[in-house]
Amino acid sequence: KVMISTTTADSPGKILDWMRYHRLLGVEHFFLFVEGKAARKKSVERLVAFPGVTVWEPSAELDELRGKSRAWKEDWLGNFFEKPCNNELFVRQSLNMEIAIAQALAEGLDWHVHIDVDELLWPGGEKHLSMKTFLGEVHPTIDNVVFANYEACPETDAVRDPFREVTLFKRNFEHVVKRTYMQFYKAVTGANPNYFLTYANGKSAARVAPGLRSNGAHRFSNYDKTPTEAWAAEAAVLHYTYTTFDDIKARKGRCECEKDEESLKKCFILDFDRVLYVKWDEMNEDEMRDFYNKRVVWRDQGLKKRLLANGLFTRIYAPQIIMDGIRRT
Repeated sequence: KVMISTTTADSPGKILDWMRYHRLLGVEHFFLFVEGKAARKKSVERLVAFPGVTVWEPSAELDELRGKSRAWKEDWLGNFFEKPCNNELFVRQSLNMEIAIAQALAEGLDWHVHIDVDELLWPGGEKHLSMKTFLGEVHPTIDNVVFANYEACPETDAVRDPFREVTLFKRNFEHVVKRTYMQFYKAVTGANPNYFLTYANGKSAARVAPGLRSNGAHRFSNYDKTPTEAWAAEAAVLHYTYTTFDDIKARKGRCECEKDEESLKKCFILDFDRVLYVKWDEMNEDEMRDFYNKRVVWRDQGLKKRLLANGLFTRIYAPQIIMDGIRRT
């Protein structure tokens, strides 16, 4: 019994597509902590009608549950407390994971995966593309499985539906030859701060067990023991970050931060998010679109061919095919 938890403010249509995809991969339980437009009455009504969904809406009761978390007295999350914007969201996600763990224990579920709605699990190497089978075959001595993140690479600035339009992915360095990674690092990074625009440390699945806790939004740990962890050799989480120009525009409105370096670090965990926030004050929309095309969109056919040939990039078509099938049915 596999469960995915997420904290989301996305539209119900996007969330439903995301759940339908994962249900086809064998995930039967979804724990949704809804915010913003996802928490509107009509949105919640659509979401709870989907099989296997449990929804937590914003409420005093939910705030009280978060407030009772043991995490507030622990060091592992302390660096993110009392900071705005992305750090505040990171704390909220972690506390929501704790609530999801308690519910999963009560329901007798086996595996807990925490990902965002702009991410898709990809059970590479599993011939039936089944997360249920993949996790069911994990050796019983392994507590946590880490999925390397692959970052989606738009090839045009006109993408509207990333799950159905983007098939090019930047592979995680855990899945590539290290010498090749270093050889092409500058070619992939370009003028950006890092190899990936966003995070690089993957996401994980954990066996639901007493003592299980979140270890931030990307990992799990356990209050009672040191869990055993293994990286998936081929399976990954596909991260469709900044795949549309609207993503760039939407990020600007999420925070109100001063522009000095210290304030930006308090607001944003990731370097590229800080860059974007500052750029929006320096550029108009046309200039920002040009910046997006230079920094995010992959148009150089020759470079793409070299990166694909050397294993830094890969094409994955199955999510696109699955999503098209979902639309048709």
